[in-house]
Amino acid sequence: MTPVRAVLFDLDGTLHDRNATVQGWLSGHMERFGLPAGYAERFTELDDYGYRPKREVFPILIGEFGLLHDSDSLLDDYQSQLLAAPHLMAHALDVLTRLNANSIQTGIVTNGLTGWTGAQALCIERLGLTPLFDTVLNSVNIGFSKPDPRIYTLALERLGVSAAETWFVGDSPKNDVWGPQQVGMRAAFLPTGHALSGETPDAVLNDLRDVLQLEGLAVPA
Repeated sequence: MTPVRAVLFDLDGTLHDRNATVQGWLSGHMERFGLPAGYAERFTELDDYGYRPKREVFPILIGEFGLLHDSDSLLDDYQSQLLAAPHLMAHALDVLTRLNANSIQTGIVTNGLTGWTGAQALCIERLGLTPLFDTVLNSVNIGFSKPDPRIYTLALERLGVSAAETWFVGDSPKNDVWGPQQVGMRAAFLPTGHALSGETPDAVLNDLRDVLQLEGLAVPA
């Protein structure tokens, strides 16, 4: 068995508890705009764990709820306030600290947000994670995104490790399980978002603490 030298992580839904962050933002958003009951629940449905562009979401909400607010105002509130106080996923800090202490390299591979450049870097900084990573790849900055094989290969090259020596951890069946597996990495699935749909992860995590028990990792209890 090849010893593990690196663990790559997705950001939203994996290290960043985006679901909790969105709910916190929605509470203030509802109050700031005097929005009706049911708006928060409908936003959450339309948002689709962050995968649906908000330029599509807000016009739908305005139409369904008969709102007098304009879409740009709601979008501006989302972009300016969502990451005011992002939530760290449970156990993320402890797991990353222990990986670092045991000389396991770590990296983030994330798809940036169209029309909102800098959001991922801001999120990582405000979560206090910046010093804990050896590399961060944001699709906005490199020109291709998950599940394009090139983004995983570039991450491996930056860390100087092989696919066989690396686990990928994330919540997206396509981007964080299927994609990494195409270049030879093992993939650990954290079920905080979309359900698996034919993908077969090499491990399914109950929470991030299970990362420390992944096959090939030498992290003492």
